[in-house]
Amino acid sequence: MGNKKGSRRRFGSVRQYRSGRWTAGYLGPDGQEYRSPETFATRRDAEIWLSQVEADLTRGDWQDPNAGAVNFEEYALQWITERDLSATTEELYRRLLRLHILPTFRTWDLDEMTSPRIRTWRAERLSTSGAATTIAKAYRLLKAILETAVEDELIRRNPCRIRGAGKESAPERPTATVEQVDALAEAMGPRWRLMVYIAAYGPARPEEQAGLRRLDVDLDAVGVWVRRAAPELTTGKRAEGPTKSEAGKRFIVLPPFMRKDLERHLKWFAEKEPNGLLFVGERGAPFRRSSFGRKWRRARAEVGLPENFRFYDLRHTGHTLATQSGATLKDTMVWAGQSSERAALIYQHSTLERQREVAAALDARVRAERARASGADLVRDA
Repeated sequence: MGNKKGSRRRFGSVRQYRSGRWTAGYLGPDGQEYRSPETFATRRDAEIWLSQVEADLTRGDWQDPNAGAVNFEEYALQWITERDLSATTEELYRRLLRLHILPTFRTWDLDEMTSPRIRTWRAERLSTSGAATTIAKAYRLLKAILETAVEDELIRRNPCRIRGAGKESAPERPTATVEQVDALAEAMGPRWRLMVYIAAYGPARPEEQAGLRRLDVDLDAVGVWVRRAAPELTTGKRAEGPTKSEAGKRFIVLPPFMRKDLERHLKWFAEKEPNGLLFVGERGAPFRRSSFGRKWRRARAEVGLPENFRFYDLRHTGHTLATQSGATLKDTMVWAGQSSERAALIYQHSTLERQREVAAALDARVRAERARASGADLVRDA
């Protein structure tokens, strides 16, 4: 429509259309003319908008209104590519994008992703997926990507502004008793017996155990060196690399009763070359999550543990037993290879000697509970 009337101001100009609506325009610092993205009901509203733009220019906060016209999918995939992510983290991010974020935002530009639209997306994903923990992860990923877009000056502010949306509130994980750990080790069979005990009394992560080699075992000190991790990807391949954090590189002092299990496993099941893998399958290949998982589910059912008891819960069991055996927070952090900024505030040095004390206390507790369960001291000479 043609203009009904217009006027010049010190900064920019406003015009009224024949419809009665008002528009505003100005010259940007790049010499290009920019117009308001929408019309206004009154002249005053148009002038207020111009005043806000002028204030942004004065403060140095002005951004090209067209800068956010960048496709979200292209930006998000480039965001992942440019980061030095571990194989498992990259796999997780791409899965979260594919399953939970891109189905909604694939064709949108960055400047179209507003707070109301993100609230709607989150509510829909929570309702249809029922996976609150996964959606919290997806929200954190989306927020991180858009925060980088703010730093790149493609959008003015991050539209992910839902308080607590990225927080995971997983239920308390179950633990096993000493008797149940022994029963699981027995049910898993001789080849996997040591893995159960290291998970419970290490407590090492599954990917850390997958990376253990013959040279990492110290029979004299009764323990293992964790120097690397080998998580399994969805393709079935293991991506051997660094541990989850620097704190993950550690010597795990095991309870003394595990010396015999270490000796037997090295003799019977570990690869024979000096740097051979500690845990391999029946056919001599690195163990697979699928075949190991079938054995685990059968053993879990045989022992009578609930279906939601995961192999990883043996690690939680180890934490609990160590604490009950006198370990402090700093002891368990060193023992389990945990590290975070929040925990670092209260972290103090835990010496190797202190780790031996924790392992000895755990050894005494396990022996006592085994004796109590059997009615006799069956492990005196173990």
